[in-house]
Amino acid sequence: MDEAVSARLLSAMLLVAPLAALAQSHQGLSDPTRPPAEAMQPAAAGAQAEPAGARKPVLQSVLVGKGHTGREVAVIDGEIVRKGDKFRGAVLEDVGPNEVVLRRGTQKEKLVLFPLAAGSRKK
Repeated sequence: MDEAVSARLLSAMLLVAPLAALAQSHQGLSDPTRPPAEAMQPAAAGAQAEPAGARKPVLQSVLVGKGHTGREVAVIDGEIVRKGDKFRGAVLEDVGPNEVVLRRGTQKEKLVLFPLAAGSRKK
């Protein structure tokens, strides 16, 4: 009977050892979707936040419905803006399939959905 218990104990150890090694090997892996460490740290007490108007708005998405008036919508800095609506003091004047135009008085600002791809095109 002692031989049967020893055999079971040995087989249990042989099954558990690889699982323990596997668990240890995964501890060194990091989550690829986790934000970088500097993004997780709070801003320094002496540092001032960037004013909202100082940086250029970012166009994130565009929705244009063919033949449907009022279906021209843009997502700018996380806000949904319809054609003709105001966004931070500017009016969304035009919505295209890949860009929008914001107007502040007489000044117009063009936001491109994929600015790197648009800038890399040969003219």
